[in-house]
Amino acid sequence: MFTGIVRERGQVRTARRTGGGLAIEVEAPETAGKVAVGDSVSVNGCCLTATAVEDGRISFDAVPESLRRTSLGRLETGAHVNLETAVRAGEPLGGHYVQGHVDRTGRVRSVEPEGEGARLWIEASAEVLRYCVEKGSITVEGVSLTIAELASDAFAVALVPHTLARTTLGALAAGDEANLEVDVLAKYVERLLPQQASF
Repeated sequence: MFTGIVRERGQVRTARRTGGGLAIEVEAPETAGKVAVGDSVSVNGCCLTATAVEDGRISFDAVPESLRRTSLGRLETGAHVNLETAVRAGEPLGGHYVQGHVDRTGRVRSVEPEGEGARLWIEASAEVLRYCVEKGSITVEGVSLTIAELASDAFAVALVPHTLARTTLGALAAGDEANLEVDVLAKYVERLLPQQASF
Protein backbone atom coordinates (compact mmCIF):
# COMPACT_ATOMS: atom_id res chain seq x y z
CA MET A 1 0.00 0.00 0.00
CA PHE A 2 1.23 3.49 -0.88
CA THR A 3 0.00 7.06 -0.49
CA GLY A 4 1.03 8.64 -3.79
CA ILE A 5 3.59 10.92 -2.14
CA VAL A 6 6.76 10.55 -4.21
CA ARG A 7 9.85 10.29 -2.00
CA GLU A 8 12.53 10.29 -4.68
CA ARG A 9 12.98 10.70 -8.41
CA GLY A 10 15.26 7.90 -9.52
CA GLN A 11 17.12 7.40 -12.79
CA VAL A 12 17.02 4.24 -14.89
CA ARG A 13 20.52 2.84 -15.37
CA THR A 14 19.49 -0.20 -17.40
CA ALA A 15 16.22 -1.41 -18.93
CA ARG A 16 16.73 -4.83 -20.51
CA ARG A 17 14.15 -7.08 -22.18
CA THR A 18 13.96 -10.57 -20.67
CA GLY A 19 11.67 -12.95 -22.53
CA GLY A 20 8.62 -10.72 -22.61
CA GLY A 21 9.44 -8.92 -19.38
CA LEU A 22 11.76 -6.08 -18.48
CA ALA A 23 14.67 -6.04 -16.02
CA ILE A 24 15.11 -2.52 -14.63
CA GLU A 25 17.92 -1.10 -12.52
CA VAL A 26 17.26 2.28 -10.94
CA GLU A 27 19.73 4.58 -9.24
CA ALA A 28 17.99 5.92 -6.16
CA PRO A 29 20.25 6.29 -3.11
CA GLU A 30 17.57 7.55 -0.72
CA THR A 31 15.09 4.80 -1.57
CA ALA A 32 17.77 2.11 -1.73
CA GLY A 33 18.73 2.94 1.85
CA LYS A 34 15.21 2.11 3.02
CA VAL A 35 14.39 -1.10 1.17
CA ALA A 36 15.57 -4.70 1.15
CA VAL A 37 15.22 -7.50 -1.37
CA GLY A 38 11.55 -8.52 -1.47
CA ASP A 39 10.17 -5.11 -0.51
CA SER A 40 7.50 -3.40 -2.59
CA VAL A 41 8.30 -0.09 -4.29
CA SER A 42 6.01 2.06 -6.42
CA VAL A 43 7.77 2.82 -9.71
CA ASN A 44 5.79 5.39 -11.69
CA GLY A 45 2.71 4.14 -9.85
CA CYS A 46 3.32 0.43 -10.50
CA CYS A 47 4.05 -1.79 -7.50
CA LEU A 48 7.25 -3.76 -8.17
CA THR A 49 9.32 -6.05 -5.97
CA ALA A 50 12.96 -5.21 -5.32
CA THR A 51 15.09 -8.11 -6.58
CA ALA A 52 18.47 -6.60 -5.67
CA VAL A 53 19.67 -3.59 -3.68
CA GLU A 54 23.30 -2.55 -3.94
CA ASP A 55 25.38 0.66 -4.01
CA GLY A 56 22.37 2.96 -4.12
CA ARG A 57 20.69 1.05 -6.91
CA ILE A 58 17.56 -1.11 -6.92
CA SER A 59 16.68 -3.81 -9.44
CA PHE A 60 13.16 -4.84 -10.46
CA ASP A 61 11.57 -7.32 -12.84
CA ALA A 62 8.45 -6.12 -14.66
CA VAL A 63 6.47 -9.12 -15.96
CA PRO A 64 4.55 -9.10 -19.27
CA GLU A 65 1.24 -8.38 -17.47
CA SER A 66 2.72 -5.20 -15.98
CA LEU A 67 4.09 -4.14 -19.35
CA ARG A 68 0.67 -4.64 -20.99
CA ARG A 69 -1.13 -2.50 -18.44
CA THR A 70 1.40 0.26 -17.81
CA SER A 71 3.87 2.55 -19.53
CA LEU A 72 6.88 0.75 -17.99
CA GLY A 73 7.69 -0.95 -21.28
CA ARG A 74 8.75 2.39 -22.72
CA LEU A 75 11.39 3.03 -20.05
CA GLU A 76 14.89 3.54 -21.42
CA THR A 77 18.32 4.12 -19.92
CA GLY A 78 18.49 7.64 -18.52
CA ALA A 79 14.75 8.01 -17.92
CA HIS A 80 13.57 9.33 -14.57
CA VAL A 81 10.95 7.53 -12.47
CA ASN A 82 8.83 8.42 -9.45
CA LEU A 83 9.57 6.23 -6.42
CA GLU A 84 7.73 5.58 -3.18
CA THR A 85 8.34 2.87 -0.59
CA ALA A 86 5.37 1.03 0.92
CA VAL A 87 3.71 2.88 3.76
CA ARG A 88 4.37 1.50 7.24
CA ALA A 89 1.92 1.37 10.12
CA GLY A 90 1.90 4.66 12.01
CA GLU A 91 3.21 6.76 9.11
CA PRO A 92 1.08 9.74 8.03
CA LEU A 93 -1.13 9.28 4.97
CA GLY A 94 -0.24 12.44 3.10
CA GLY A 95 -2.01 11.50 -0.13
CA HIS A 96 -4.68 8.79 -0.43
CA TYR A 97 -4.82 4.97 -0.44
CA VAL A 98 -2.83 3.83 -3.48
CA GLN A 99 -2.36 0.13 -4.30
CA GLY A 100 0.20 0.44 -7.04
CA HIS A 101 -2.17 -1.44 -9.36
CA VAL A 102 -2.38 0.63 -12.53
CA ASP A 103 -5.92 0.57 -13.96
CA ARG A 104 -5.21 2.03 -17.39
CA THR A 105 -2.83 4.39 -19.11
CA GLY A 106 -3.97 7.81 -20.25
CA ARG A 107 -2.54 10.24 -22.78
CA VAL A 108 -1.48 13.79 -22.02
CA ARG A 109 -3.65 16.25 -23.96
CA SER A 110 -1.97 19.43 -22.77
CA VAL A 111 0.19 21.00 -20.09
CA GLU A 112 -0.70 24.65 -19.59
CA PRO A 113 1.08 27.13 -17.31
CA GLU A 114 -1.15 28.25 -14.45
CA GLY A 115 0.37 30.81 -12.12
CA GLU A 116 3.58 29.27 -10.78
CA GLY A 117 2.23 25.79 -11.45
CA ALA A 118 0.55 24.06 -14.37
CA ARG A 119 -2.75 22.50 -15.40
CA LEU A 120 -2.37 19.00 -16.81
CA TRP A 121 -5.12 17.54 -18.99
CA ILE A 122 -5.11 13.76 -19.50
CA GLU A 123 -7.33 11.85 -21.89
CA ALA A 124 -8.68 8.73 -20.22
CA SER A 125 -11.01 5.84 -21.01
CA ALA A 126 -14.56 5.55 -19.73
CA GLU A 127 -13.36 2.79 -17.37
CA VAL A 128 -11.24 5.39 -15.58
CA LEU A 129 -13.52 8.43 -15.85
CA ARG A 130 -16.47 6.61 -14.27
CA TYR A 131 -14.61 6.74 -10.94
CA CYS A 132 -13.55 10.39 -11.24
CA VAL A 133 -15.24 13.29 -9.47
CA GLU A 134 -14.18 16.89 -9.06
CA LYS A 135 -12.01 17.26 -5.95
CA GLY A 136 -11.64 13.49 -5.80
CA SER A 137 -8.30 11.68 -5.86
CA ILE A 138 -6.44 10.02 -8.72
CA THR A 139 -2.90 8.71 -9.11
CA VAL A 140 -0.89 9.83 -12.15
CA GLU A 141 2.53 8.19 -12.61
CA GLY A 142 2.48 7.31 -8.92
CA VAL A 143 1.61 10.84 -7.75
CA SER A 144 -1.51 11.43 -5.65
CA LEU A 145 -3.43 14.33 -7.21
CA THR A 146 -6.77 16.08 -6.85
CA ILE A 147 -9.04 16.22 -9.88
CA ALA A 148 -9.64 19.88 -10.70
CA GLU A 149 -11.92 19.55 -13.71
CA LEU A 150 -13.71 16.88 -15.73
CA ALA A 151 -14.63 16.58 -19.40
CA SER A 152 -16.41 13.77 -21.24
CA ASP A 153 -13.12 12.19 -22.30
CA ALA A 154 -10.48 13.69 -20.01
CA PHE A 155 -9.68 15.13 -16.60
CA ALA A 156 -7.46 17.95 -15.39
CA VAL A 157 -5.21 18.22 -12.35
CA ALA A 158 -3.45 21.30 -11.00
CA LEU A 159 0.27 20.81 -10.42
CA VAL A 160 1.96 22.95 -7.77
CA PRO A 161 5.62 24.00 -8.15
CA HIS A 162 6.78 21.39 -5.63
CA THR A 163 5.21 18.56 -7.66
CA LEU A 164 6.71 19.91 -10.88
CA ALA A 165 10.17 20.01 -9.30
CA ARG A 166 10.13 16.74 -7.33
CA THR A 167 8.41 14.35 -9.75
CA THR A 168 8.50 13.42 -13.42
CA LEU A 169 5.21 15.21 -14.06
CA GLY A 170 7.07 18.43 -14.84
CA ALA A 171 8.58 16.75 -17.90
CA LEU A 172 5.30 15.48 -19.39
CA ALA A 173 4.29 16.81 -22.80
CA ALA A 174 1.28 16.41 -25.09
CA GLY A 175 1.09 12.86 -26.45
CA ASP A 176 2.95 11.24 -23.53
CA GLU A 177 1.46 8.16 -21.90
CA ALA A 178 0.81 8.15 -18.15
CA ASN A 179 -0.08 5.43 -15.65
CA LEU A 180 -3.44 5.99 -13.95
CA GLU A 181 -4.93 4.43 -10.81
CA VAL A 182 -8.36 5.48 -9.63
CA ASP A 183 -9.33 5.72 -5.97
CA VAL A 184 -9.95 2.14 -4.84
CA LEU A 185 -12.62 3.36 -2.37
CA ALA A 186 -14.80 4.36 -5.35
CA LYS A 187 -14.58 0.79 -6.64
CA TYR A 188 -15.74 -0.62 -3.31
CA VAL A 189 -18.67 1.80 -3.20
CA GLU A 190 -19.72 0.75 -6.70
CA ARG A 191 -19.46 -2.91 -5.75
CA LEU A 192 -21.49 -2.53 -2.55
CA LEU A 193 -24.33 -0.30 -3.76
CA PRO A 194 -26.22 -2.96 -5.79
CA GLN A 195 -26.05 -5.32 -2.79
CA GLN A 196 -27.39 -2.64 -0.46
CA ALA A 197 -30.28 -1.97 -2.83
CA SER A 198 -31.39 -5.60 -2.56
CA PHE A 199 -31.94 -5.47 1.24
